[in-house]
Amino acid sequence: MLKVYIETYGCQMNVSDTEVVFSILSAHGCERTQDINRADVIMANTCSVRDNAEQRIRGRIEQFNIEKKSRPGTVVGILGCMAERLKDSLTEDGKVDFVAGPDSYRRLPELIESARKGKPAVDVELSRVETYEEIIPVRTDSNGVSAFISIMRGCNNVCSYCVVPYTRGAERSRNAGSIVREACDCFERGYREVTLLGQNVDSYLWEEPDGSRVSFAELVRRVAEVSPLLRVRFSTSNPQDLSDELLDVMSAYPNVCSHIHLPVQSGSNRILEKMRRRYTREWYLDRVRAIREKVPGCGLTTDVIAGFCSETEEDHAQTLSLFEEVGFDTAFMFYYSERPGTLAARRYPDDVPQEVKTRRLEEIISLQCRKSLESYRSDIGKRFTVLVEGPSKKGAGQLCGRASNNKMCVWDDTEHKAGDYVEVRVVDCTSATLLCELV
Repeated sequence: MLKVYIETYGCQMNVSDTEVVFSILSAHGCERTQDINRADVIMANTCSVRDNAEQRIRGRIEQFNIEKKSRPGTVVGILGCMAERLKDSLTEDGKVDFVAGPDSYRRLPELIESARKGKPAVDVELSRVETYEEIIPVRTDSNGVSAFISIMRGCNNVCSYCVVPYTRGAERSRNAGSIVREACDCFERGYREVTLLGQNVDSYLWEEPDGSRVSFAELVRRVAEVSPLLRVRFSTSNPQDLSDELLDVMSAYPNVCSHIHLPVQSGSNRILEKMRRRYTREWYLDRVRAIREKVPGCGLTTDVIAGFCSETEEDHAQTLSLFEEVGFDTAFMFYYSERPGTLAARRYPDDVPQEVKTRRLEEIISLQCRKSLESYRSDIGKRFTVLVEGPSKKGAGQLCGRASNNKMCVWDDTEHKAGDYVEVRVVDCTSATLLCELV
């Protein structure tokens, strides 16, 4: 049996894809290993969203080649978005033996076989139909509590800064019945939380043979009804598609977690238009108000880009003011990194100096740290039902897990185990953790 080692980079979708890859390869007699020193096949499932992600992979390829040279017959492969973007160029220097894009994983057994025979192999053809819907992933999570379920692939938004539509192709939704069956399988195997994944989950739409349609809100409802003991999360939402119907489902089903990751990217309408985000600042704030009204206590997180093409100090100030007004729990914050092939790279000069990008990003981070602490402090004294994920990294005799609002909780506990539900009371906090006691 070939021993296969995979390092996964980037988003949760890549984690889900890695689980699909292990399932495909195990059906062809391969065995997963977490020890690179024992691997016959070494792969990286890659991300191209930011340049530093690609540079990190290039560094890992050098390390993979040290392993390759030490064990004749070992082959190296690159999967995912970076594979799709760079294609044949990855194999030119002989350090990478095979390349597979996000829609080519079914062909991995033959690509690996070709590489082991000394013939570099590349398949990065994008598909309009591939969703891997019938493949049951080999779960790679360590706690056995939370599982990812991919509900769609690709993206049709074509935001001007984003490489995803070019690396993952057009949007297509997966059969709703297969998603529910996978959720049932997860629950029967002991998982107590599933996260429904897509580049834009709110635009999920499946048409049944009888012509009826399953919206994302309806899909969430069906998964929630698998069991009241199965928590349901989802990511990522898009502001222009976030529906009141979904918020009503979240309100009606206690096991649908009260947390929405809602990327804003900028607080300036001018920049949002240049990013092709298809919503305005006003629309975004309206959606936030609807969330607060329909799902009280809902956790809210976001993404933001500092220093996008032509961004002025006034544009930046509008982003800061939006962060002040909304009060996100946490945020993923980056400065703009031009990605080759995107609309922005073709049309707009990357004209904000690096030192300005860095300074603006630091200002956003500083503001968000303050707002995060305010958000977490507001929960002191509250009680939450928490799904235990396992031992806390911060101290012996402590467990950790997330509340419905996605905030991490830590408490002293020697009685419960991963997968249990416990009631806790918040007694203190940091800007990233709720410090609790068992009720």
